[in-house]
Amino acid sequence: MAKKIVKKKKLKIFNLFLILIVTFGLFFGVYVYLKLPIKNLVVKGNSYLNDDYILSLSGLKKYPSFWLTSMNKSEKKLKKSNYIVNAKIKRGFKRVITIEVEENIALFSKENENGKIVFSNGEELNVNDNFSFRVPRLMNYVPGDQYKDFVKGMKIIKSDILQKISDIEYVPNDIDKERFLLYMDDGNVVYLTLTKFKMINYYNDVLEQLEDKHGILYLDNGNHFQIKE
Repeated sequence: MAKKIVKKKKLKIFNLFLILIVTFGLFFGVYVYLKLPIKNLVVKGNSYLNDDYILSLSGLKKYPSFWLTSMNKSEKKLKKSNYIVNAKIKRGFKRVITIEVEENIALFSKENENGKIVFSNGEELNVNDNFSFRVPRLMNYVPGDQYKDFVKGMKIIKSDILQKISDIEYVPNDIDKERFLLYMDDGNVVYLTLTKFKMINYYNDVLEQLEDKHGILYLDNGNHFQIKE
């Protein structure tokens, strides 16, 4: 009888040891799984911000844990940037993280304020040398009400057209206090009023009809072109 009791005790100790081993193995497996790093990072929506800037700002550049890293915290870090309007980060298959950003678009620089850049959300920033923006220069002062509408007008200009504008001047006259003169890179100049700012988006279509001629395009009062002599 004594030998049977000893055998039962040994069996119980072995079972307990086996349970501990299995439990430890499960916890260790879960721990290793949760600590698996991000395998790949994909950045979308950026045009002037480089991937390295976005990854560094998000805190994901060093490929931390795919499961334990808070995507919400990384999104908040990105949204603190003056150059990012919105950000969304998603987990995908095979430990891939996709970062999609909406950039704060640079509209123009203010030459009368040392080249301060005006962005689509209305912010005006003195940009450091780490960023380079190809934007038109506003050459003179624009009064308050006209300036607000001017910023709104600049926001609706297509990016490819915006890049063709080199300088802008506020040139009101007795008839129109919302009149602007746009100097284009190709040598043409365009008169435009705030109520017709969207007309500049058809500039490429107009060029096709000019047959390489250069001159003044009047979009402020009627639509006509005066060839330079």
